[in-house]
Amino acid sequence: MSLDPSKLLAAIPAGLRDPLLETYREIASNFAEHRWSPSELEGGKFCEVVYWICHGFITGAYVAAPTKPSNMRRDCQTLEGKPDTGKPGDRSLRILIPRLLPVLYEIRNNRGVGHVGGDVNPNLMDASAVYSMASWTLAELVRIFHNVKTDQAEAAVNGLVERKTPLIWSVGTARRVLDADMTASDQTLLLLHQATGWMSEADLLNSIEYSNPSVYRAGVLASLHKARKIEYDRTGKRAHISPTGSDYVEKTLIGPRMALKK
Repeated sequence: MSLDPSKLLAAIPAGLRDPLLETYREIASNFAEHRWSPSELEGGKFCEVVYWICHGFITGAYVAAPTKPSNMRRDCQTLEGKPDTGKPGDRSLRILIPRLLPVLYEIRNNRGVGHVGGDVNPNLMDASAVYSMASWTLAELVRIFHNVKTDQAEAAVNGLVERKTPLIWSVGTARRVLDADMTASDQTLLLLHQATGWMSEADLLNSIEYSNPSVYRAGVLASLHKARKIEYDRTGKRAHISPTGSDYVEKTLIGPRMALKK
């Protein structure tokens, strides 16, 4: 079962749901584009929204819009002291997530991100921590509010953010690689790199317009799978790019073309 992104976390009031998803998208997009400082800055806003979602879940009354808690660490500890609601997900929203939020908030406030004079400059290490913790937190909210398994929750979160590249043009339901001379293998990798999760054989064939599906499966998908650039699920007729494949796309396909435009 896949979750419709437009209905994700619909049980949470729009005044909290919308800024939650917006700040997460900003964190993920900035992280993907190696903009460490903006990525980390959004972590503070994300924490504030998540705090009020936890607060509303535990107390039964959601605020109309997020505000800055007077003291994030103390207020999260107060949530932990509330009685068990008996609702599924209570321990995560009352204890686990509130224990994580102060750490995420601390990176934003005291690691050279939110203020001048912090002892650490914005960097990949801290931005990676922000991105990982925010992704886990959002997936945990999805798991609880939709009552799904962790892999489904993770897939839903991955589906919120799409990597953009000027080499791909989206038109209707199809995606076209604009470099007509690019090989089918490279087009496949580029399309999978932009995708937020698994991509079906049918969608890949439709986008690349490969004339022979059988040859495409054997000559392209199976070969890329053997090279560990993708994971090819023959039974499910779908493919997912691997870290090796992503590295190839970014360094060999995207990087040189972007450098020529500078």
